[in-house]
Amino acid sequence: MGGDTALVLGGGGLTGIGWECGILYGLARAGVDLTDADLVVGTSAGSVVGAQLTSGLLSVEELYERQLGDPGAERAARLGTGLLARYAVAMARSRSATAYRQRVGAMALAADTGAEAARREVLAARLVSHEWPERRLVVTAVDAHTGEAADFDRESGAGLLDAVSASCAVPGVWPPVTVGARRFIDGGVRSATNADLAAGYRRVVVLAPMSLGSGHVPSPSAQAARLRADGARVLLITPSAAARKAFGRNVLDPARRDPAARAGLAQAAEHAAEAAAVWSA
Repeated sequence: MGGDTALVLGGGGLTGIGWECGILYGLARAGVDLTDADLVVGTSAGSVVGAQLTSGLLSVEELYERQLGDPGAERAARLGTGLLARYAVAMARSRSATAYRQRVGAMALAADTGAEAARREVLAARLVSHEWPERRLVVTAVDAHTGEAADFDRESGAGLLDAVSASCAVPGVWPPVTVGARRFIDGGVRSATNADLAAGYRRVVVLAPMSLGSGHVPSPSAQAARLRADGARVLLITPSAAARKAFGRNVLDPARRDPAARAGLAQAAEHAAEAAAVWSA
């Protein structure tokens, strides 16, 4: 499927949500409104932002302001060094991307990460609508058993809340999410952005809170380069040094969402001219 404009919102925890909202608001204040994209692709944190953005119920300013202030009772989770080491071992032992995702899925299925229902309630409160938008929104996840990619949209048969919950199911941190007869984990296991889903679109902006790839997980820059090679005008925005400092050491800490959002807003000015060049070409 092809079209004119695509906005790709990558994964990156709660700080990623804040930073993306700050970037979007900052670009809008500079005259570059990305909310009219023909396609929005959301992965993990980006699925939350994408669902809110396309709901039509919040302006980018309101979306930004929701990231500010006291996070309330929301508790921090953590991607500890032990869990990251298990990801690395799974990568080293896998001969293909699918095999890697199967290993991570098996790890997620075996982990004691609490009840699905409790996690679903958190995501339900975070979204402003549980209905798929009229605009094309694609939410990415990975089948925990087969390792196959799952791209949910309004035609997929999955509810929006289920799709977003699946996309945010960080393996080893949150439980895999049941959709129909299958269970799914975070779309970031396939790619931090899944920007390849914007293939065929002529103008693409990619916001990538996590800029690295490794082994069987392609980096945002590699995916952006492929889109350019296919003829698209592409802008990839990754966190500045100031933004990375604002994220702190734990991207799953809700207390860091506010400084991350403010850092995104400040950083947006650096990219306004190039964003306008891509979006209004």
